Amino acid sequence: MSETPRNKKTKSRGEDYIVQGSILAAAAVITKVIGVVYRIPLTNLLGDEGNGFYGYAYQVYAFALMISSLSLPTAVSKIVSMRVSVGQRRNAFRAFLCSLIFAVIVGFIIAVAIFLGAGAISEHVMKAPLSVYALKVLAPGLFIVAVMAVLRGYFQGLGTMMPTAISQVIEQIINAVISIIGASVLFGIGSRAGEEAGEELLGPAYGAAGGTLGTVMGALAGLLFLLFVLWLYRGSIKKQLKRDHSKRKETYSHILKALILTALPVIFSTAIYNINQIIDLTVFNHIMAWQGFSEQEYMALQGIYTGKYDPLINVPLSIPSAVSASIVPTLTAAVMSRQMKKVHYQIDQTLRIATIITIPSAVGIAVLASPLMVLLYNDSSATPANLLMLGAIVVVLYGWSSITNSVLHGLNYMSSPAKNAAIALGVHLAAFVVMLVVFRMNVYALVGSNIVFALIMCILNQWKIRQVCGYKINIRNMFLKPFIASAVMGVITYVVWFVLDLLIGGRIFPSVIAICVAIIVYVVMILKTGTLSEDDILSLPMGARLLRYSRRLRLLPESGNEDNDSDEFDDYNE
Repeated sequence: MSETPRNKKTKSRGEDYIVQGSILAAAAVITKVIGVVYRIPLTNLLGDEGNGFYGYAYQVYAFALMISSLSLPTAVSKIVSMRVSVGQRRNAFRAFLCSLIFAVIVGFIIAVAIFLGAGAISEHVMKAPLSVYALKVLAPGLFIVAVMAVLRGYFQGLGTMMPTAISQVIEQIINAVISIIGASVLFGIGSRAGEEAGEELLGPAYGAAGGTLGTVMGALAGLLFLLFVLWLYRGSIKKQLKRDHSKRKETYSHILKALILTALPVIFSTAIYNINQIIDLTVFNHIMAWQGFSEQEYMALQGIYTGKYDPLINVPLSIPSAVSASIVPTLTAAVMSRQMKKVHYQIDQTLRIATIITIPSAVGIAVLASPLMVLLYNDSSATPANLLMLGAIVVVLYGWSSITNSVLHGLNYMSSPAKNAAIALGVHLAAFVVMLVVFRMNVYALVGSNIVFALIMCILNQWKIRQVCGYKINIRNMFLKPFIASAVMGVITYVVWFVLDLLIGGRIFPSVIAICVAIIVYVVMILKTGTLSEDDILSLPMGARLLRYSRRLRLLPESGNEDNDSDEFDDYNE
């Protein structure tokens, strides 16, 4: 095996981006699993109609969130890491304070605007008037999350993902508890009010509002935790500021300009990721109504998509999203120091780990689509399972586009993902309308058009990365090996589930055992085929221990892992 950078040199600050990304990814998976678990009773409680109201209001909330705050962790972490990498701790802290004031102002304005405009948005834009209750409940969360986003970005810029990770878990736990309680209480109140008013959908609409209450309270809990951590860090921050002897003192106006110029492209590209969902759901409702479907029918279909399909797809997608958050500050530092071999190495390792995770996730979801729906939602109908099978490839495509977006941000090409997203959105919308109107694909058009969007993003992002830094993909290591390992896993997994379903049956046991077998088979396959190199293993938390066990169990290939560590990446610090 060629000597890798990790074999030569102890990791310096910022080079443990895979470890930090793994911490954030672990938290993201935990939160997504909690999300899937609590959505089971919530989905059963609200019904498909209530989930439609919930999902629609949440899409608008997510879009407003993109404008007000979700670009801030990336922007703040980038600005802070740029200053920390050159020893300007005081300017880094000033950047944090400036970002915090900005978030408070923008978050408050957008929260008030959504709250006051909820009725008009629900009735005239969304064509779902009863979504107004859920949207009004969600509005205060926009302010809370904006402030929380800056705190997360500051800690990420300092090179630690732990506060963000823990706050995410706390946020989701509170969200789960309050959502179920709130939905249960308000559904009953709405049902009684609906009987008096002669509106049968008022119960699901009130229940959706109760479900969204958990989102706001969870965000508040996460913010309080981050403020507590910042208070604990105050002594360390003061010491770092005293040790900063740099003479340059940035003005707040200069920092604000840098923040806006950094955040705007991120806002635009991430907003397009969410606006396509809002546009899709709006167009879907209008076309379905035009084709003769009732509001109850198309809201039920939408509820299946947003309440059953989306949560499952988003579980594996949380991992590349978390890793992408960790690579921005460290890649920015590498670019500033002009270490291009290090830049190539980090890009290659991050993308490979993304495919190692997303490809088997997609195969597993496709193979166990129907059993997963039965296991989680006790739903054996064809539509949810077919949506999962069709949309499984989205996990790979969206995962890749998420990572490449962050790579371009780290390479200081902030506007490129936004431009690519705008092109992809145009193609996506054209494809979506054709799927709905010409082919009458119904709810499947929502998934099909998302595949088109993500595919275009992957192609354009990868082309731009190669153009600006010369990085080329090793197809064999990046895609072929993970696919072979995933295919073997998929076949064995389905056989195990099929046999257990015949012999034992039941909703839980065959699926759970098949999933456990899938994990074991895939781990063995990626190690035996050299898909995961020794350096990749060492990059993980407790990597040395994992590598030792892998060698002891003879899971690594005899010939070594030369393919994974191209000579191009050797000696990147030299």
